[in-house]
Amino acid sequence: MSATHPEQRPDDESLELSVAAIGAAMSDPSRVKILCALMDGRAWTATELSAVAGISASTASAHLNKLVTSQLITFLTQGRHRYFRLAGQDIAQLIELMMGVSWRRVQPPETRTPLSLRRARTCYDHLAGELAVKIYDALREKAWISEDGAALTEEGSAFFSRIGMPVSGKTTRKRCCACLDWSERRSHLGGQAGAVMLVHFEQKGWIRRTPGFREVTFTREGISALQTLFGISDK
Repeated sequence: MSATHPEQRPDDESLELSVAAIGAAMSDPSRVKILCALMDGRAWTATELSAVAGISASTASAHLNKLVTSQLITFLTQGRHRYFRLAGQDIAQLIELMMGVSWRRVQPPETRTPLSLRRARTCYDHLAGELAVKIYDALREKAWISEDGAALTEEGSAFFSRIGMPVSGKTTRKRCCACLDWSERRSHLGGQAGAVMLVHFEQKGWIRRTPGFREVTFTREGISALQTLFGISDK
């Protein structure tokens, strides 16, 4: 009698069914529009999401229920409104990766991504786009993060603390990680360090977020800070 390989589960297809359920939840273009809108890291009302998806309120409600049931999004009830957001960083990373894979299938070699969005945007709770990739490259060149982007070096931790962006070790989240940028096809900084950086840049007035969109604009002071901190030229 042959032994069953430990990875074989002939009587249990729960994992496969779960993967299929997530795929089904993301298979509708309107639901994808909703998920992409939530990639700005903020909470949206059902009315706002129906508008961005170009669908009726009743249709949006059905789509939102499916996304909640699939645990791709979550909601908070406040007053008369429900505020929806992505269920977590892992969902944001999944969507960003799928956007990169999908974009390669529909786009010719010359990118059609709007220049403002390609230059700088949010990827859930951290920066993405051309300037974010340049920041990541600078961190690697200065050996402030490991070569694979999976860890802050001692010098990197000191740098983050010195400029007012301390990255705490008391969290279950990765302190930093490489996140594939779908428009640049290279990595930008994710994890706790990436989230701390986005908050810090916004508090300093170095970036301005466009309400309702992922687009981010670097201010004159922000461009100067990129040069001072990372040696990044705005060219």
